[in-house]
Amino acid sequence: MPYFRTWDEFARAAEKLYLTDPMKVRVVLKYRHCDGNLCMKVTDDAVSLQYKTDQAQDVKKIEKLHGKLMRLMVSKESHSGAMETD
Repeated sequence: MPYFRTWDEFARAAEKLYLTDPMKVRVVLKYRHCDGNLCMKVTDDAVSLQYKTDQAQDVKKIEKLHGKLMRLMVSKESHSGAMETD
């Protein structure tokens, strides 16, 4: 599973994957203190997207995307077009 090099590509691909089939998508965050790396993985078992960083400014971006995905997962509204408006 290759890692995305840029955050923008990863965020767009993760949003698209989630909106394709929200019931199958899982999001995993993993932090390794010894390496100082934070890894975000978004998968639906067929497609797996990963982004790894050791930069502090990327942590805020990951938090924002993770929050968006979690809000969409618990909302009862339709998911179509919800992420494009944010």
